[in-house]
Amino acid sequence: MPPLYFKTSGHLLVCTGPNCQARGSALLHKALWNHLERQSLAYYKKGGSLRLTESGCLGSCSYGPSMCVYRQRGSGLEEAWYAAVDFPLATRIAQAVHEEAELPEEHQYGPT
Repeated sequence: MPPLYFKTSGHLLVCTGPNCQARGSALLHKALWNHLERQSLAYYKKGGSLRLTESGCLGSCSYGPSMCVYRQRGSGLEEAWYAAVDFPLATRIAQAVHEEAELPEEHQYGPT
């Protein structure tokens, strides 16, 4: 039997490189995971649509924790990169991705 396919609206990646871990990224990842679970936003929950993954370096080592978001918008892929992410910002990003709303602009960096 093939694995189940879960439709997702976006993918959130939290850096767990050494510099980001020193700034609390492992705790941020765990807290965000628990939030997605409680709010039924995780892709495998009924009505959920978000994937959350630990990532290697996202390039803002001095400003971590870093987070990256990918989602399908219109005919293309939208990406947003964030530095100095705290839990409230991470939850706002997750909610915006889930609701297919505009992403928060605070703390964004990188490609546009």
